[in-house]
Amino acid sequence: MTHFDVFNGDADGICALHQLRLADPRESTLITGVKRDIDLVRRVDAKPGDTVTILDISLDKNRDALTGLLDAEIPVTYFDHHFAGDIPESPLLETHIDTAGDVCTGLLVNRHLKSQFLPWAVTALFGDNLHDAARVAAKPLNLNDEQLNQLETLGTLLNYNGYGSELSDLYFAPDELYRKVQPYADPFEFIQSDTTFEKLRDGFDSDMTRARSIAPVLETPNCAAFSFPNDAFSRRVSGVYSNLLARENPQRAHALLSLLPSGDYLISVRAPLATKVGADDLCRQFPTGGGRKAAAGVNQLPANQFDEFLEAMQRQFA
Repeated sequence: MTHFDVFNGDADGICALHQLRLADPRESTLITGVKRDIDLVRRVDAKPGDTVTILDISLDKNRDALTGLLDAEIPVTYFDHHFAGDIPESPLLETHIDTAGDVCTGLLVNRHLKSQFLPWAVTALFGDNLHDAARVAAKPLNLNDEQLNQLETLGTLLNYNGYGSELSDLYFAPDELYRKVQPYADPFEFIQSDTTFEKLRDGFDSDMTRARSIAPVLETPNCAAFSFPNDAFSRRVSGVYSNLLARENPQRAHALLSLLPSGDYLISVRAPLATKVGADDLCRQFPTGGGRKAAAGVNQLPANQFDEFLEAMQRQFA
Protein backbone atom coordinates (compact mmCIF):
# COMPACT_ATOMS: atom_id res chain seq x y z
CA MET A 1 0.00 0.00 0.00
CA THR A 2 1.26 3.46 -0.98
CA HIS A 3 0.15 6.82 0.34
CA PHE A 4 0.44 9.83 -1.98
CA ASP A 5 0.79 13.40 -0.67
CA VAL A 6 -0.08 15.84 -3.47
CA PHE A 7 0.62 19.47 -2.59
CA ASN A 8 1.22 22.94 -3.99
CA GLY A 9 4.91 23.84 -3.94
CA ASP A 10 4.42 27.14 -2.11
CA ALA A 11 4.47 28.08 1.58
CA ASP A 12 0.84 27.15 2.11
CA GLY A 13 1.12 23.70 0.53
CA ILE A 14 4.34 22.88 2.38
CA CYS A 15 3.10 24.15 5.76
CA ALA A 16 -0.23 22.36 5.34
CA LEU A 17 1.45 19.02 4.59
CA HIS A 18 4.01 19.56 7.34
CA GLN A 19 1.29 19.97 9.97
CA LEU A 20 -0.53 16.85 8.79
CA ARG A 21 2.60 14.70 8.86
CA LEU A 22 3.68 16.01 12.25
CA ALA A 23 0.30 14.83 13.55
CA ASP A 24 0.19 11.64 11.47
CA PRO A 25 3.71 10.59 10.39
CA ARG A 26 3.74 8.26 7.43
CA GLU A 27 5.94 7.38 4.51
CA SER A 28 4.47 8.84 1.35
CA THR A 29 5.16 9.47 -2.29
CA LEU A 30 5.40 13.26 -2.72
CA ILE A 31 3.86 14.86 -5.80
CA THR A 32 4.42 18.59 -6.22
CA GLY A 33 6.02 21.18 -8.49
CA VAL A 34 6.46 24.90 -8.97
CA LYS A 35 3.65 26.96 -7.48
CA ARG A 36 1.86 27.28 -10.82
CA ASP A 37 2.02 23.54 -11.53
CA ILE A 38 -1.39 22.62 -10.18
CA ASP A 39 -2.34 19.85 -12.62
CA LEU A 40 -0.89 17.38 -10.14
CA VAL A 41 -3.57 14.79 -9.39
CA ARG A 42 -3.20 13.17 -12.82
CA ARG A 43 0.35 12.19 -11.78
CA VAL A 44 -0.96 9.95 -8.99
CA ASP A 45 -0.46 6.35 -10.11
CA ALA A 46 -2.58 4.76 -7.38
CA LYS A 47 -3.61 1.14 -7.12
CA PRO A 48 -6.40 -0.46 -5.05
CA GLY A 49 -5.42 -0.22 -1.40
CA ASP A 50 -3.54 3.06 -1.88
CA THR A 51 -4.63 6.37 -0.34
CA VAL A 52 -4.23 10.02 -1.38
CA THR A 53 -4.11 13.39 0.39
CA ILE A 54 -4.40 16.54 -1.75
CA LEU A 55 -3.47 19.96 -0.41
CA ASP A 56 -3.75 23.51 -1.75
CA ILE A 57 -4.59 22.87 -5.40
CA SER A 58 -7.89 23.69 -7.07
CA LEU A 59 -10.37 20.82 -7.24
CA ASP A 60 -11.86 22.52 -10.29
CA LYS A 61 -8.56 22.13 -12.16
CA ASN A 62 -8.16 18.49 -11.07
CA ARG A 63 -11.74 17.23 -11.16
CA ASP A 64 -11.30 14.65 -13.93
CA ALA A 65 -8.23 13.09 -12.31
CA LEU A 66 -9.92 13.15 -8.89
CA THR A 67 -13.00 11.44 -10.32
CA GLY A 68 -10.72 8.80 -11.83
CA LEU A 69 -9.23 8.04 -8.42
CA LEU A 70 -12.64 7.78 -6.80
CA ASP A 71 -13.90 5.53 -9.60
CA ALA A 72 -10.90 3.28 -8.92
CA GLU A 73 -12.02 3.15 -5.26
CA ILE A 74 -9.03 5.16 -3.97
CA PRO A 75 -9.86 7.10 -0.76
CA VAL A 76 -8.98 10.80 -1.05
CA THR A 77 -8.71 13.55 1.57
CA TYR A 78 -8.79 17.06 0.11
CA PHE A 79 -7.81 20.34 1.83
CA ASP A 80 -8.01 23.55 -0.22
CA HIS A 81 -9.10 27.20 -0.37
CA HIS A 82 -9.19 27.76 -4.15
CA PHE A 83 -12.24 27.78 -6.42
CA ALA A 84 -13.62 24.24 -6.39
CA GLY A 85 -16.73 24.23 -8.59
CA ASP A 86 -18.86 21.12 -8.31
CA ILE A 87 -17.48 18.70 -5.71
CA PRO A 88 -17.91 15.01 -6.58
CA GLU A 89 -20.17 13.09 -4.23
CA SER A 90 -18.46 9.96 -2.98
CA PRO A 91 -18.10 8.17 0.36
CA LEU A 92 -14.40 7.88 -0.51
CA LEU A 93 -13.90 11.66 -0.66
CA GLU A 94 -13.33 13.71 2.50
CA THR A 95 -13.20 17.45 1.79
CA HIS A 96 -12.09 20.44 3.84
CA ILE A 97 -12.68 23.31 1.39
CA ASP A 98 -13.23 26.97 2.28
CA THR A 99 -12.75 29.69 -0.35
CA ALA A 100 -13.10 32.70 1.98
CA GLY A 101 -10.61 35.47 1.24
CA ASP A 102 -8.92 35.31 4.65
CA VAL A 103 -8.34 31.53 4.73
CA CYS A 104 -5.45 29.40 3.50
CA THR A 105 -5.01 25.64 3.33
CA GLY A 106 -2.58 25.65 6.24
CA LEU A 107 -5.29 27.24 8.37
CA LEU A 108 -7.82 24.59 7.29
CA VAL A 109 -5.38 21.86 8.34
CA ASN A 110 -4.82 23.72 11.61
CA ARG A 111 -8.57 23.69 12.28
CA HIS A 112 -8.69 19.97 11.51
CA LEU A 113 -5.82 19.31 13.93
CA LYS A 114 -7.26 21.64 16.62
CA SER A 115 -4.23 23.97 16.53
CA GLN A 116 -1.63 21.31 17.39
CA PHE A 117 0.99 23.04 15.23
CA LEU A 118 -0.39 26.57 15.07
CA PRO A 119 2.95 28.35 14.39
CA TRP A 120 3.17 26.55 11.04
CA ALA A 121 -0.39 27.65 10.16
CA VAL A 122 0.57 31.23 10.99
CA THR A 123 3.61 30.81 8.71
CA ALA A 124 1.31 29.59 5.92
CA LEU A 125 -1.00 32.60 6.35
CA PHE A 126 1.93 35.00 6.13
CA GLY A 127 3.18 33.13 3.06
CA ASP A 128 -0.19 33.61 1.37
CA ASN A 129 -0.04 37.37 2.14
CA LEU A 130 -2.87 37.09 4.69
CA HIS A 131 -1.05 39.18 7.27
CA ASP A 132 -4.06 40.35 9.26
CA ALA A 133 -5.43 36.81 9.46
CA ALA A 134 -1.98 35.55 10.48
CA ARG A 135 -1.77 37.96 13.38
CA VAL A 136 -5.27 37.06 14.53
CA ALA A 137 -4.51 33.34 14.32
CA ALA A 138 -1.26 33.85 16.25
CA LYS A 139 -2.87 35.48 19.30
CA PRO A 140 -3.08 32.26 21.38
CA LEU A 141 0.70 31.86 20.94
CA ASN A 142 1.45 35.17 22.73
CA LEU A 143 4.38 35.87 20.42
CA ASN A 144 6.32 39.12 20.61
CA ASP A 145 6.81 41.36 17.56
CA GLU A 146 10.20 39.88 16.76
CA GLN A 147 8.81 36.34 16.74
CA LEU A 148 5.87 37.36 14.55
CA ASN A 149 8.29 39.02 12.15
CA GLN A 150 10.34 35.83 12.02
CA LEU A 151 7.29 33.77 11.03
CA GLU A 152 6.34 36.43 8.48
CA THR A 153 9.81 36.24 6.95
CA LEU A 154 9.75 32.43 6.92
CA GLY A 155 6.35 32.34 5.23
CA THR A 156 7.49 34.89 2.67
CA LEU A 157 10.66 32.94 1.88
CA LEU A 158 8.91 29.58 1.57
CA ASN A 159 6.43 31.22 -0.79
CA TYR A 160 9.18 32.98 -2.74
CA ASN A 161 10.90 29.67 -3.41
CA GLY A 162 7.81 28.26 -5.14
CA TYR A 163 7.67 30.78 -7.98
CA GLY A 164 9.18 29.97 -11.35
CA SER A 165 8.13 28.55 -14.68
CA GLU A 166 10.24 25.44 -14.08
CA LEU A 167 12.11 23.80 -11.21
CA SER A 168 15.48 25.16 -12.38
CA ASP A 169 14.25 28.69 -11.55
CA LEU A 170 13.95 27.75 -7.86
CA TYR A 171 16.59 27.55 -5.14
CA PHE A 172 15.05 24.30 -3.88
CA ALA A 173 12.62 21.90 -5.54
CA PRO A 174 9.44 22.03 -3.40
CA ASP A 175 9.67 18.38 -2.35
CA GLU A 176 13.28 19.01 -1.30
CA LEU A 177 12.24 22.12 0.65
CA TYR A 178 9.51 20.13 2.40
CA ARG A 179 12.13 17.54 3.39
CA LYS A 180 14.30 20.36 4.80
CA VAL A 181 11.39 21.54 6.96
CA GLN A 182 10.18 18.06 7.92
CA PRO A 183 12.47 17.46 10.94
CA TYR A 184 11.31 20.64 12.71
CA ALA A 185 8.12 20.74 14.76
CA ASP A 186 9.11 24.29 15.78
CA PRO A 187 9.54 26.82 12.95
CA PHE A 188 11.83 28.94 15.12
CA GLU A 189 14.24 26.02 15.42
CA PHE A 190 14.23 25.68 11.61
CA ILE A 191 15.01 29.39 11.25
CA GLN A 192 17.90 29.21 13.71
CA SER A 193 19.35 25.81 12.82
CA ASP A 194 19.02 25.24 9.09
CA THR A 195 21.12 27.00 6.43
CA THR A 196 18.15 26.74 4.04
CA PHE A 197 16.60 29.82 5.65
CA GLU A 198 19.73 31.91 5.14
CA LYS A 199 20.15 30.84 1.51
CA LEU A 200 16.55 31.78 0.70
CA ARG A 201 16.84 35.11 2.53
CA ASP A 202 19.97 36.10 0.60
CA GLY A 203 18.35 35.23 -2.73
CA PHE A 204 15.17 37.06 -1.80
CA ASP A 205 17.00 40.26 -0.84
CA SER A 206 18.94 40.28 -4.11
CA ASP A 207 15.87 39.64 -6.27
CA MET A 208 13.74 42.25 -4.50
CA THR A 209 16.40 44.92 -5.02
CA ARG A 210 16.26 44.25 -8.77
CA ALA A 211 12.45 44.24 -8.76
CA ARG A 212 12.31 47.65 -7.08
CA SER A 213 14.21 49.15 -10.03
CA ILE A 214 11.45 48.33 -12.59
CA ALA A 215 8.90 51.05 -13.36
CA PRO A 216 5.20 50.22 -13.98
CA VAL A 217 3.80 49.90 -17.53
CA LEU A 218 0.35 50.81 -16.17
CA GLU A 219 -0.46 52.93 -13.13
CA THR A 220 -3.88 54.29 -12.17
CA PRO A 221 -5.56 54.91 -8.80
CA ASN A 222 -7.16 51.45 -9.08
CA CYS A 223 -4.43 49.24 -10.54
CA ALA A 224 -0.78 48.98 -11.49
CA ALA A 225 1.08 46.52 -13.73
CA PHE A 226 4.76 45.78 -14.20
CA SER A 227 6.51 44.03 -17.08
CA PHE A 228 9.53 41.97 -16.05
CA PRO A 229 12.28 40.60 -18.34
CA ASN A 230 12.88 36.97 -19.31
CA ASP A 231 15.04 36.11 -16.33
CA ALA A 232 14.80 33.52 -13.57
CA PHE A 233 14.81 36.33 -10.99
CA SER A 234 11.61 37.72 -12.54
CA ARG A 235 9.79 34.43 -12.20
CA ARG A 236 11.08 33.85 -8.66
CA VAL A 237 10.08 37.25 -7.38
CA SER A 238 6.72 37.61 -9.15
CA GLY A 239 4.52 36.44 -6.31
CA VAL A 240 6.30 37.94 -3.31
CA TYR A 241 6.79 41.30 -5.02
CA SER A 242 3.10 41.33 -5.94
CA ASN A 243 2.31 40.69 -2.28
CA LEU A 244 4.56 43.55 -1.17
CA LEU A 245 2.98 45.97 -3.64
CA ALA A 246 -0.48 44.92 -2.44
CA ARG A 247 0.44 45.69 1.17
CA GLU A 248 1.98 49.05 0.25
CA ASN A 249 -1.07 50.09 -1.81
CA PRO A 250 -4.07 48.27 -0.29
CA GLN A 251 -6.66 50.14 -2.39
CA ARG A 252 -5.01 49.11 -5.66
CA ALA A 253 -4.84 45.87 -7.68
CA HIS A 254 -1.44 44.75 -8.97
CA ALA A 255 -0.15 42.53 -11.77
CA LEU A 256 3.35 41.37 -12.62
CA LEU A 257 3.81 40.13 -16.18
CA SER A 258 7.06 38.15 -16.50
CA LEU A 259 8.32 37.40 -20.01
CA LEU A 260 8.82 33.69 -20.66
CA PRO A 261 11.41 32.16 -23.02
CA SER A 262 8.52 31.37 -25.39
CA GLY A 263 7.67 35.08 -25.69
CA ASP A 264 4.47 34.61 -23.68
CA TYR A 265 3.91 35.98 -20.18
CA LEU A 266 3.61 34.47 -16.69
CA ILE A 267 1.28 36.72 -14.68
CA SER A 268 0.72 37.18 -10.94
CA VAL A 269 -2.32 39.23 -9.90
CA ARG A 270 -3.25 40.57 -6.48
CA ALA A 271 -6.68 42.05 -5.79
CA PRO A 272 -6.75 45.17 -3.59
CA LEU A 273 -6.18 44.11 -0.01
CA ALA A 274 -9.07 46.39 0.93
CA THR A 275 -11.52 44.06 -0.87
CA LYS A 276 -9.61 40.77 -1.56
CA VAL A 277 -11.86 39.98 -4.54
CA GLY A 278 -11.60 39.95 -8.33
CA ALA A 279 -8.20 38.41 -9.03
CA ASP A 280 -9.61 35.01 -10.00
CA ASP A 281 -12.38 36.58 -12.10
CA LEU A 282 -9.78 38.52 -14.09
CA CYS A 283 -7.40 35.60 -14.63
CA ARG A 284 -10.07 33.08 -15.62
CA GLN A 285 -10.89 35.30 -18.60
CA PHE A 286 -7.66 34.00 -20.18
CA PRO A 287 -6.49 30.47 -21.05
CA THR A 288 -4.27 28.95 -18.31
CA GLY A 289 -5.66 31.48 -15.80
CA GLY A 290 -7.00 30.68 -12.34
CA GLY A 291 -6.49 31.10 -8.62
CA ARG A 292 -8.47 32.53 -5.74
CA LYS A 293 -10.32 35.76 -5.08
CA ALA A 294 -7.41 37.64 -3.51
CA ALA A 295 -4.53 36.20 -5.54
CA ALA A 296 -4.51 34.57 -8.95
CA GLY A 297 -2.46 34.25 -12.09
CA VAL A 298 -2.11 33.26 -15.73
CA ASN A 299 0.51 30.64 -16.50
CA GLN A 300 1.01 31.51 -20.16
CA LEU A 301 -0.55 34.64 -21.63
CA PRO A 302 0.11 34.93 -25.39
CA ALA A 303 2.18 38.03 -26.12
CA ASN A 304 -0.50 39.39 -28.46
CA GLN A 305 -2.91 39.53 -25.49
CA PHE A 306 -0.67 41.75 -23.37
CA ASP A 307 -2.68 44.94 -24.02
CA GLU A 308 -5.96 43.03 -23.80
CA PHE A 309 -4.98 41.82 -20.34
CA LEU A 310 -4.17 45.36 -19.16
CA GLU A 311 -7.54 46.57 -20.47
CA ALA A 312 -9.37 43.70 -18.76
CA MET A 313 -7.56 44.49 -15.54
CA GLN A 314 -8.69 48.11 -15.63
CA ARG A 315 -12.28 47.01 -16.25
CA GLN A 316 -12.17 44.40 -13.47
CA PHE A 317 -10.92 46.84 -10.87
CA ALA A 318 -12.61 50.03 -12.07
